Parts: sequence; C-alpha cells; structure tokens
Amino acid sequence: MVKQVTVTINGKTIQANSSMTILAAARKAGFIIPTLCFEWDVNCTGTCRVCVVEIEGRDKLFASCNNLVEDGMVIHTNSPRARRARKLNTELLLSQHNTECTSCVRGKDCELRTIANDLNITEMRFVEDYVEDDWNETFPLIRDNSKCIKCLRCIQVCSNIQASDVWDVKNRATRTTVGVRSNKAIEEAPCALCGQCITHCPVGALSERDDTRRVFEALKDPERVCVVQIAPSVRAAWGEGLGLDRKAASLELLVAALRQMGFDYIFDTNFSADLTIMEEGSEFLARLGSKDQHPWPMFTSCCPGWMRFVKAHYPELIGNLSTAKSPQQMFGAMVKSHYAEVLDIDPEKIFSLSIMPCLAKKQECDIPTMNSAGAGQDVDAVLTVRELDRLIRSDYVDFSTLQEEEFDQPLAIGTGAGEIFGVTGGVMEAALRSAYFLVTGENPAPDAFKSVRGMEGIKESSFEVAGITLNLAVVNGLANAKALIEAILSGEAHYDFVEVMACPGGCVGGGGQPISNNKAVKAERAKVLRNLDENNTLRFSHENPVVQALYTDYLGEPLSERSHHLLHANHHAWKMPGEE
Repeated sequence: MVKQVTVTINGKTIQANSSMTILAAARKAGFIIPTLCFEWDVNCTGTCRVCVVEIEGRDKLFASCNNLVEDGMVIHTNSPRARRARKLNTELLLSQHNTECTSCVRGKDCELRTIANDLNITEMRFVEDYVEDDWNETFPLIRDNSKCIKCLRCIQVCSNIQASDVWDVKNRATRTTVGVRSNKAIEEAPCALCGQCITHCPVGALSERDDTRRVFEALKDPERVCVVQIAPSVRAAWGEGLGLDRKAASLELLVAALRQMGFDYIFDTNFSADLTIMEEGSEFLARLGSKDQHPWPMFTSCCPGWMRFVKAHYPELIGNLSTAKSPQQMFGAMVKSHYAEVLDIDPEKIFSLSIMPCLAKKQECDIPTMNSAGAGQDVDAVLTVRELDRLIRSDYVDFSTLQEEEFDQPLAIGTGAGEIFGVTGGVMEAALRSAYFLVTGENPAPDAFKSVRGMEGIKESSFEVAGITLNLAVVNGLANAKALIEAILSGEAHYDFVEVMACPGGCVGGGGQPISNNKAVKAERAKVLRNLDENNTLRFSHENPVVQALYTDYLGEPLSERSHHLLHANHHAWKMPGEE
C-alpha cells in the first residue's frame, strides 16, 4: 500500500510516496545523484553502484536507483563515504573498459567519460583488463565488448521495450559480460535492427556500422553521380549532434552543406512518402473491395525494423503486410529508372544514398530483391543521422558561411502528409487523408483524423468513409506491437488497418538519431514535423504535382504493372533467422 513518508535528504525534510526510490526522492528535493546504469522506465538494476548514498544507522551504502524510501530515513547523497565509494566504483568500471576515447564513436557523448570527469578521475589507478569478442563487422549493428560496462541497459530495452530478447548476460565472475542470447552470432538472432540498444547504451559498446568511408569514396569518384535523399524525420534532429539550435538547423541549411560537400543531386524523401501513400492507400482500398480474399488487418510496411520483427516472431502474418515498399526504396527505384532518364544520367553511374533515422534501413537496401530498376541495388548506402553528423564534421563544414539552399528539382516537392511520416500516427493520418479522397472524390478537412496523433504506445480509432466504418490502430515500440498482435490473434481485437513503427515515438525516436537521454526530445522532434505539416500549402499526398506527373508520364496509375514492378515487394523473398 502506497503511503506518505517523511525523509530527510542532505538536511532537507520532504514528504514522499513510499513507492518512490531514494533517487526519485532526492530529485524531488532538488538534489542530483549521478547515475550510469540507471535509466528512467528502462533500467534500475543498480549494477554500476555509482548512485550509492549513505543512510544514517545503516552499515552499508545503498544504490539509490532501486531502493525505496522509508519513513524517518536520513539520507546523505554526497557524504565523504559515498563520494569515495562512487569514485572507486567508477575507477573499477574504467579498469574493465577500453578507455581509448580518441577513437570511440561516442566521444564527448559518453556517459562514463562524463561521470569520470565529474568525479575528478584524472589517472588510472588500476590495470585495464577487459574481454574482447569476435563480431561480424559487416552486420549493420556493431558491438565492441571491450567497451561494455555491464550496465544491462541493452538487455532491458531490448526485452522490455522492444520485445526482441536479443541480448543476455553470459560467463561468470570477472568474465561476466553481455552477448547475444543463447551464444548465437548476431546474424542468427531475431534482431529487428531497431537500434534502441545503441541509443540506450551509455558508452560506445554499441554502434551502427560506419558507412561514411563508402560515401567519401563515391564523392571523390569522378565517374559517379552522387544522389542523396533525406528522410522526413532527419530534418527534426540533424543539427543536435553538431550543436546547432533546432530553429537554426533548417533543412535548407543541410542541403547547402551537402551541396558544398560535393553531392550532385539532393532530394527529399517526402516525395516518395507521398508516392507510398498512393500505392499503400490504393492497396488498402483494393483489399477492402475483395475483403474475403485477404487476411486482416492490413499492416503498414514502411518500417523495416517492424518488418524484421514480424518475420522473426510472427511469420504467419507476413501476408497481412502491405506489399508497398518503404519510401526509401521507392525513391531509389524511381531515381535509377524514370528520373535517370529525366536527368539524362546513366543509372549504372548513380550512387544512391539515403540519410535515415534507422539502422534497419541499412539491411533493407541490401535485400537482393531491392534492385527493381535494374542498375544494381536501388539504394547503394544508408547513413544514420549520427553518421551524417560525423560526415559533416569530417569535411569541416562551417555553417556560419553557408546560405540556405533548396532541394534539386524535380524531386523537391513533398506535402505535409509526407512530413509526418517520421512520427507515430503520421503514416496512418496521411493514408486516411488520401483514402478519403480516393473513395469520395473530395478532400476531407486536413486535420479530420487527428485522433491518431499522440505519443502513446497504442492508439485506437474508428472512422466512417462513404458509409464504411474502418477500425484502426497505431502502434509504436515493438513490445506494444507484440501486445497488439497477441490481442488480434486471440480474437480480442479486430482492426482493418494498423500502422506499426518499431521505435518508441516513431522515426523521431529512431535508433539512428542523435543520442539523448531527455525523453522530451522525441516530442520536440515530433512537434517540428507536425508544424511543418500544418504550414505546408499542400497537405494531401494525392495533390503532390510531382507524384501526379509521375503517374501521368511513367507509372500510369497506382497498382499498375509498372508500379508493382518498381514500388512493391515480395516479403517472402528474404528470410529472417528461424523463418522457414
């Protein structure tokens, strides 16, 4: 039973709930206790012992992150004894950690480095002794065991937030470490490549495969035509890792930076987000027209992390997935087919790069069947937003000297519906706007479907379109997706259309975004995309003039034979580990 208790922290007496941890009570009282392994709503294992405090009348120190307050407690968060233990515990962690910070991908963002600096650790008192493991360096997700501090955050977020159970503790005593569950190789594990383990790792033990070298090599090759597309959610986050103010880090400033670096054509993925809506929305309506011939509900297929998850854990639902490719892959197919002709470029010479908030996009572009244009892979390489920031820093771009520039034509036009693809609920809302038009011939009010908005893990809604009631669900985070799927399979829930995004909050919280422990950051990024939608003069995908011209001049119509060849995929053509 939760009750009010009285505790004294550093001489300050406060009232707190008996269910509150010492750490939470201290923060309520205005005192900061340093933490390393702890993360709100993810991990409170107390393994690092950095947050220890002293309690009067107790012989031992207590981890403040996983011990509850008790009535009458007198707590000292920074007593000499607590400080000594905190520093010693951090030094011991450093002794089992590769401290080669100059070549670490985390750099100044490393939480261990910050703690060590805060505790004035200026020399190593203990000999370094860490365990190194082999790893497949070609896999999109990279793990460096020499940097692991056994905080268990990756295990907790993968199991509890993402329901994928990829990581586990292995070995014993001083050899204890974290590895792939059941001692599998990472490529044999049901990893969704959501990248949440990376964004929650406090050090550089986890990272994405770095593909920046491939990009630099393409840029310096005079025979290559370097084409880059920028995903919707990138515009809301790209400046964070470079220390730019969110308002100053405009999309046009990024275009200027990329053009200075030598990219030949810079395009907006919003264009192909609108194209995706036309194909996926038309597919949904076609299925509704022959409902008894299809499994229900229909799931969106834009998120490759979700695609990997459903193929690994629920392969019986593959037939429920829309066959529409993601905006990234639609863009790549169109650039190396129709627009290579429009721009008078040999498609074999095109180096097609995507800047995405996601690790799974790196695997998606390598799927052997993602080569519809007939000029190699439709997308040659993918960089995360973090890699983009490193690319810019490596080229010493000085933003103070740049003037904003526009995207290249013809793929510079995207609608507000495309802007919101990067936030949970955005794909659903964009699809409903155009589905309503395709059924009735009239546009709905642009904000008619705002009930699907919000950062909640699962949202449900129903709409009536031309006398047909549609039951819808929007899900973000794979544990939430699992819960929804189980409800569908048990018969407890019935939907017509379901949007799933693997990462909490959608692409704004993607595993390739700049790392931040501030949970409000995802909401701030989402707000940027929502504002761009509201301020766009075009808010319906079917009104995108470039998309309209594409159908008139090349594709014919949604779901045409050419559209199917270039813009749709066979999800059975590649396998996840364990998938028959």
